[in-house]
Amino acid sequence: MIIYNLAILIYQFGVWVASFFNEKAKLFHDGRVDLLKRLKGQIDGNANYIWVHAASLGEFEQGRPIIERIKKDHPEYRILLTFFSPSGYEVRKNYDKADIVCYMPLDTLSNAKRFLDIVNPSIAIFIKYEFWMNFLFNLKRRRIPTYIVSAIFREEQAFFKWYGFVYKKVLKCFNRLFVQDANSINLLHSIGIHNVTIAGDTRFDRVCEIVKQAKEIPQIAAFKGDKKVLIAGSSWQPDEDLLCEYFNNNDGFKMILAPHVTSEAHVEEICKKLNKKYARFTKSTEEEIKNADCLIIDCIGILTSVYKYGDVGYVGGGFGVGIHNILEPAVYGMPIFFGPNYKKFREAVDMVKSGAAFPINNKQELFPLLNEMFDEKQNTLSKTSAVAKAFVREHCGATEIVMNEIFKSI
Repeated sequence: MIIYNLAILIYQFGVWVASFFNEKAKLFHDGRVDLLKRLKGQIDGNANYIWVHAASLGEFEQGRPIIERIKKDHPEYRILLTFFSPSGYEVRKNYDKADIVCYMPLDTLSNAKRFLDIVNPSIAIFIKYEFWMNFLFNLKRRRIPTYIVSAIFREEQAFFKWYGFVYKKVLKCFNRLFVQDANSINLLHSIGIHNVTIAGDTRFDRVCEIVKQAKEIPQIAAFKGDKKVLIAGSSWQPDEDLLCEYFNNNDGFKMILAPHVTSEAHVEEICKKLNKKYARFTKSTEEEIKNADCLIIDCIGILTSVYKYGDVGYVGGGFGVGIHNILEPAVYGMPIFFGPNYKKFREAVDMVKSGAAFPINNKQELFPLLNEMFDEKQNTLSKTSAVAKAFVREHCGATEIVMNEIFKSI
């Protein structure tokens, strides 16, 4: 613990230094200045709080179905939602289903004690990967029911190494661990952790809700017409190079590109790669969009609704640090393509096994597969679409399992 606490202090100092040069570090640092003082002014001492913590935006999406079920089924509780990263907090700081949204203080012993003194949560829920020692040990000492949801464990993690005895103690702070797969439960059993339930991934429940809430976008409906549409979501430059080459040399379908980076410079780079008629969502007329062969989504916030107009999906990031969310297009019954860096994402691995998703390394692998999807004589697209829909449907229900367990004795 001495080494751990020293590492936290060094990290805190490093963030402070970096905040003078880096915008994300500045948000991280400034958001925690007088955090506990501000939080004390927001907390209602007569209310019962459930504390939900997510590292960033992706973890928030996993925790969101839990939060929304609590608000619906247990309105007697208030929700405190905390984030570790600015990329989560800055996007969701006005999330209306949480009563208070703030950063999580850095995991020092004093911060953990003061935070829990102020909030005194009735229940604490951590999402997927958050194992902050001082907070967890203090929650256990105070006998506050604590859970982790949608967790995945891998053999290479410190919990399962000879030197991981301290980390094993951290796992014993949870009243129950809700994991995504059988491998995780087997690993935990191997080190004596048995209060484990396979619940699956709550993001499946979230994307099913997204379908119900998806907005109609008349311009995109007109763009699609009666054509098949290839939608590339959260694409990066290597993804766009492949897709633009295929698009330029093949007919019979339309393409929507929703790049991860929507800066003017990057959108202009994409436009230069296209040799067919294209339109930009925010800068073209409805008539121009309708008559275009490629539509570039040069804004953020509508991708989940855009996916409903697609027939074949491509999710970006697989030629970089890792793929983005593949469940959002899959829920609409689209076969999904992505680059080679996907194996850390359980849902991607499982979708590949099911035959609903296809990892590719280069155009020699991608182009024949796309040709097959767009060849109506082979009927591959309709068969694969059915597999994708069934895959998502079969994996829903994690939220119900978690809620039943957490609230069964309340």
